[in-house]
Amino acid sequence: MNGNMRPDSMERITTKALAEKFIDEQVKIVREQVGDKRVLLALSGGVDSSVVAALLIKAIGKQLYCVHVNHGLMRKNESENVIDVFGKELDANLIYIDATDRFLNLLAGVSDPERKRKIIGAEFINVFADEARKLEGVDFLAQGTIYPDILESFKKAEGKKAVKSHHNVGGLPDDLKFQLVEPIKLLFKDEVRVVGEALGLPHAMVYRQPFPGPGLGVRCLGAITRDRLNALREADAILREEFDNFGLNEKVWQYFIAIPDIKSVGVKDESRYEGWPAIIRAVNTKDAMSATIEEIPYNVLHKITARITAEVEGINRVLYDLTPKPVGTIEWE
Repeated sequence: MNGNMRPDSMERITTKALAEKFIDEQVKIVREQVGDKRVLLALSGGVDSSVVAALLIKAIGKQLYCVHVNHGLMRKNESENVIDVFGKELDANLIYIDATDRFLNLLAGVSDPERKRKIIGAEFINVFADEARKLEGVDFLAQGTIYPDILESFKKAEGKKAVKSHHNVGGLPDDLKFQLVEPIKLLFKDEVRVVGEALGLPHAMVYRQPFPGPGLGVRCLGAITRDRLNALREADAILREEFDNFGLNEKVWQYFIAIPDIKSVGVKDESRYEGWPAIIRAVNTKDAMSATIEEIPYNVLHKITARITAEVEGINRVLYDLTPKPVGTIEWE
């Protein structure tokens, strides 16, 4: 059987007991695979990579090196939070790399979503390779790949087109010198959370809002520019702050801003003001294969709109996306 396909007989992980059984199995598999070698993990600080980190620490301890790459496409204060939690609180072997210019220079002028994903994925591997040269005995690359990533990246047997590529599936260069360690690749997102709690991770970390590997790169639609990327980061921070204020942060599975590469005419200080629209997306799902739209109260939408248009330079409209999955995907790109 294809190792990337989930067996029909595989039981869904819905309880702590099932999660502990899964953890025990994966610890054994990882120890047999890795031996006494070292492993690099792409640690974004999201749910998937955090669960993989905890699982690998349980399996191989200090043989794990967590690499956090700031590709310039992170949410506001995201990298700082990763350093605080993993470097200080969890005492992990954490390597921080600021590769903002490296990524944004490669992405300059690139508007096709698939090309952006491939560039980001390939450059991640290049960054890891550079880091691996500084360490001895690193033969493995760990990733937080989960099952929906695989399903959406590969064509189905009946010939349907792939929905989109993920940076950790199918985007790896042919000359990759690392062997992959992907202990949760057959799990859906809800199962990953159950495993995370069984591993003893904090509730807030396990239920942290999902964030795509390419980060804001797939929410800054079209060719990425630094001014629009900065506007996106600030608008997204306002959205998340207001969702927290109104108690929506744990009610809604994923919420974010997307900004397309278009401008419309507006008015500011009694003058013509051309700006981008900020698009709010808020969805609920159990497995990320389908999603419903969360109905956000109008008073919340009005507050968010007022703040974004007043506080974020370059944005003059706020829109609300009502499209479920399918037909839309969760992300815009």
